[in-house]
Amino acid sequence: MSEGFWAVLGYGVLNVLLALAAAPLCEGIVRKITARIQSRKGPPLRQPYYDLLKLLGKEDIEAGESPRMQRMAAYLSLGATLTLAALVPMGGNAPLDGWADAILLVYLLTLCGVSTLLAGLAAGSPYSLIGASRSMMTMLTLEPILAVAVIIGAIEARSLRLDAILGASLFSGPGWPLAGLVMLGVMLLALQAFVERVPFDVGEAETEIMEGALVEYSGPKLALFKYARMVRLFVYCALVVTLFSPLGRGWVFPLALLAFLAQTLVLVLLVTLIGATHARYRIDQAIRYFAVLLAVSVGALALAAVGF
Repeated sequence: MSEGFWAVLGYGVLNVLLALAAAPLCEGIVRKITARIQSRKGPPLRQPYYDLLKLLGKEDIEAGESPRMQRMAAYLSLGATLTLAALVPMGGNAPLDGWADAILLVYLLTLCGVSTLLAGLAAGSPYSLIGASRSMMTMLTLEPILAVAVIIGAIEARSLRLDAILGASLFSGPGWPLAGLVMLGVMLLALQAFVERVPFDVGEAETEIMEGALVEYSGPKLALFKYARMVRLFVYCALVVTLFSPLGRGWVFPLALLAFLAQTLVLVLLVTLIGATHARYRIDQAIRYFAVLLAVSVGALALAAVGF
């Protein structure tokens, strides 16, 4: 195989390792700052690492109606999220270069939500089925918003190639497109829901439906779902930075990586602040909110299509 193949593969692996290492730290920051806002001391920043190790060391008890689907859902959840991490530039060019396109990115974004649906159906508990139904309703209104953001990037880049879409932000050019500005606002308003944090964690809602789709999970499979949720927070924030922020583009590697991590941390802090200061929405309130954002994103797509 050529040297180029191994270089591309190496960049993808480094992205995955960065996501695996940084995601629990982001979760630790979320917990710590949330505790401070609520006048508590909170756990140490390294606590999520301990939690994952503890769950991985427990016995793998399968209590659902379909153990095979439970295992597949757990592996799919983390696998799809890590594959997404391998596609998103993190302080450099798109890792898989011209080997991936926008269609693959949209499929992977959808798979992250489908894994939760499969988990709820496989468990067979009334609580898990309620959580799965809530997740399905939110996914039907949320996933198109992400797809629209990627399509607008493809229109501006005039290509479906992922390196063209993510290689330069929507605001890298001399003029800032109106469609990009509208879509940036939509993505920031929807980010809390994409990463399933309060006030949009209606599919989990531990005080209402006992963590919903994951109520029958424990041990290593629960660790995979928890890890996927942590990685999703990091990767989705990274995707927003990559699509919309020109800061750090073209800088030398260490500075570009630091700029990327700093911007990702800002979004993580935004998610934390909103989650710590808002009460959970009811499912009907959340759906109406997502519907408005979807309508606005379709308007942004129309603006992009006509050149604005």
